[in-house]
Amino acid sequence: MISDDPQYYIDGVLDQNRQILAKTITLIESSLPSHQELGGKVLDQLLSHTGKGIRLGVTGIPGAGKSTFIESLGSRLIEKGHRVAVLAVDPSSSRSGGSILADKTRMERLSTEEGAYIRPSPSGGTLGGVARKTRETMLVCEAAGFDVAIVETVGVGQSETTVSSMVDFFLVLMISGAGDELQGIKKGVLELADAVAINKADGNNIKKAEIAKKEYENALHLLNPASPTWTTPVLTCSAIEMTGVDEIWSNILLHKKKMVESGEFEDKRKKQALEWMWSLLEEGLKERFFMHPEIKKILPGVVRSVEKGLSSPSAAVNKFLFVLDKGL
Repeated sequence: MISDDPQYYIDGVLDQNRQILAKTITLIESSLPSHQELGGKVLDQLLSHTGKGIRLGVTGIPGAGKSTFIESLGSRLIEKGHRVAVLAVDPSSSRSGGSILADKTRMERLSTEEGAYIRPSPSGGTLGGVARKTRETMLVCEAAGFDVAIVETVGVGQSETTVSSMVDFFLVLMISGAGDELQGIKKGVLELADAVAINKADGNNIKKAEIAKKEYENALHLLNPASPTWTTPVLTCSAIEMTGVDEIWSNILLHKKKMVESGEFEDKRKKQALEWMWSLLEEGLKERFFMHPEIKKILPGVVRSVEKGLSSPSAAVNKFLFVLDKGL
């Protein structure tokens, strides 16, 4: 049952009531205009209670052990007194059912922790739509006292870029012994990385992990660093044996310290908020375009004309814009 009183959600989130936290996120995920309006009011009131935590993005090739790593890191952080929210950006969930639900089952130890909150991403919708829900869910979790938000990319391709644009630190997980170490990951993803971690560095894999580490260090030397105050480290870890996990967290804290001291941390968050605003505007305009009654009327005919070569794409666009101009 969705309440229409914004104060119900605001008070419940600030009181760290898990049931109301879940209801608030459900409200924000809703595509109903009335729910979106109500969700916007709730978010505006919660904003002053956000921004104090660390936002961590985690990606990696299939089989890199993201879920096990997140569970190990999350459990270690809870031991240190942190409260951890795990979220996912999964644009593929409408087709495949998404893996984050399975991840929640795999993160059995973490999901039972009082200081943890694991939220599956909304299924269906575009990458932009899913990312918008994830960003807003992250803010709600921060307002509810979760001081570490871990955003996992479940999808591939653009999802990495999207997640890096909403977090403070972007960690790329890799494994050794998978043939060509640089295979299966785009140069663009490495450029986004604030750290690369070679996971599963245990048993017979330790030597291979060290070789992979050197290969990635060499590859990163060829790329321009994203920040003049931070050099992307390559680390090794074993999520199962819990080795190297503390070192990764230390690097995340060091990165934040350096970014705060240089002023880049605040600048980055401001830039992310503005980028978020423009992307939401673009998404909203596109949605309204296709809902416009006159556009609906002429759309099939104009599309057919372009397909048959009877109309150029630019002429078709002008027809659509002319319809919109008349409506303004």
